[in-house]
Amino acid sequence: MTEIHDLTVIELARSVRQGDLSPVAITDHYLRRIEAMNADVGAFFTVTAELALGQAAQAEKAVVGAGDPGSLPPLTGVPIPIKDLNMVAGVRQTLGSVAFADNVPAEDDYVTGAIRAAGAVITGKTATPEFGLPCYTETDIGPPARTPWDLSRSAGGSSGGAAAAVAAGLAPAAQGSDGGGSIRIPSSLCGLFGIKPSRGRTSGGPLVPDLAGLGVEGPLTRTVADAALLLDVMAGNHPGDMYTQPPLPAGETFLGYARREPGRLRIGRTLSHPIEGSVVHPDCVAAYEDASQLLAGLGHDVEDIEMPFGPDAVPAFETLWYTMATLAPVDPAQEGRLRPLTRYLRERGRALSANDLIYAQAYLQVIVRSALSILNAYDALLTPTLAAPPVPVGYFEAVAPAENFERQKRFTPFTALFNVSGQPAVNVPLYWNAEGLPIGVMLAGRMGDEATLISLSAQLEAARPWKDRHPPLW
Repeated sequence: MTEIHDLTVIELARSVRQGDLSPVAITDHYLRRIEAMNADVGAFFTVTAELALGQAAQAEKAVVGAGDPGSLPPLTGVPIPIKDLNMVAGVRQTLGSVAFADNVPAEDDYVTGAIRAAGAVITGKTATPEFGLPCYTETDIGPPARTPWDLSRSAGGSSGGAAAAVAAGLAPAAQGSDGGGSIRIPSSLCGLFGIKPSRGRTSGGPLVPDLAGLGVEGPLTRTVADAALLLDVMAGNHPGDMYTQPPLPAGETFLGYARREPGRLRIGRTLSHPIEGSVVHPDCVAAYEDASQLLAGLGHDVEDIEMPFGPDAVPAFETLWYTMATLAPVDPAQEGRLRPLTRYLRERGRALSANDLIYAQAYLQVIVRSALSILNAYDALLTPTLAAPPVPVGYFEAVAPAENFERQKRFTPFTALFNVSGQPAVNVPLYWNAEGLPIGVMLAGRMGDEATLISLSAQLEAARPWKDRHPPLW
């Protein structure tokens, strides 16, 4: 029998509009699942049951009062949780840190506001590591975020709670953000489709801007169409945004691209990466080869290329990352409450000069100009998403902060490249290893061209559907 949590975002939205499902019933179903399972998967820091039920009741009234159900906002009555790096008016925003455990913003940020305006029901704030810095989600705020495919293993980060929620059926989809792989990493580890949009596609306002343009917000979902719909909702710019993207042509939507064939594409592929000492696990190589064969079988031209980013990019990126760690305005009296890795990264950042930062940014820009002259010859680039399958909870925390950071780099040697370049990139969940663990592959596209990635991913999904592949706890 089909349960509410078996339905996709698009199916839930349709059922609400048609009067087949009540928003209150949908919300209650998800809240009960969160109550029963959240301690095991570590998906939510804060559950906003009262807010969610109030929004669901309002959605129900809107449906009853709508003369034309098609005029309702696209996510009316659909639960969508918000990552705890983002602002939700009147709901605590911990940033994954005990130093901000009592922080309550007075307003929504722009992406949250767009999701709210689309009619979504906000069921809570999903777990994220301290200030979103690590690629795993283990904090002093709540339990670790674990992949539902094996609860002894990490769901990744920094959108780890968002991925755990969707993969465990605690939400039909979730909002996330990605500054170095933070949507794609947990999507790979949890068997989801996730989109890191192009730099400037979504607005990070109104608070601290990402001066380097590394971070962008996007969806984590079970289907390509759901992700495309959420990207339609989240996309857009506001006055003062440092980076922008032109909107799609009039009448076009990302969801529309999920429903059309991509045509024959030229796809580059590579296993090379810039992180010295990072060896790609055989399971990740197998997933990459499998995806290559599938793409070729669908008629695309797949050819080997060398990754145009080398080890010289790594120190410059690290400079940006260390500097970003210093941006959270922590009371000096609270610094000792930060986690060891956070303190380490902030110390490294404070030791840098303004000249160091400007030089790193300029050097990366030079590298990106050269790299794009190569990558723009291809419609998409295929790589593994990660260098290894899901690792045990505690794997990164088991060593000193400096080695922790090195382990993270070796685990994620591909993802941050496209934060540096600003290109859109997606995780596609095509492969599970012999242990039943999801192993994603990554496709990156030309700047501003999420549309091609969405059409191509939808073609892969049609050829090998993954929507109804669930972990045992489902």
